[in-house]
Amino acid sequence: MSGRQGGKLKPLKSKKKKQVELDDDDLSFKQKQREEQAKLKELRAKAGGKGPLLGGGIKKSGKK
Repeated sequence: MSGRQGGKLKPLKSKKKKQVELDDDDLSFKQKQREEQAKLKELRAKAGGKGPLLGGGIKKSGKK
């Protein structure tokens, strides 16, 4: 093996990201995505508080 055997290896350097100019369409699209994510998160929290659904789903018989 080479001289560097133990410990963590340093990560490779990545290129610097270019600053991207966003126009009004991009900004409105990103705002809409944020709003949808907030709605989904709220619905998940609301649905997570309830117990299991009763009377639905696949019913298994005792036979094999």
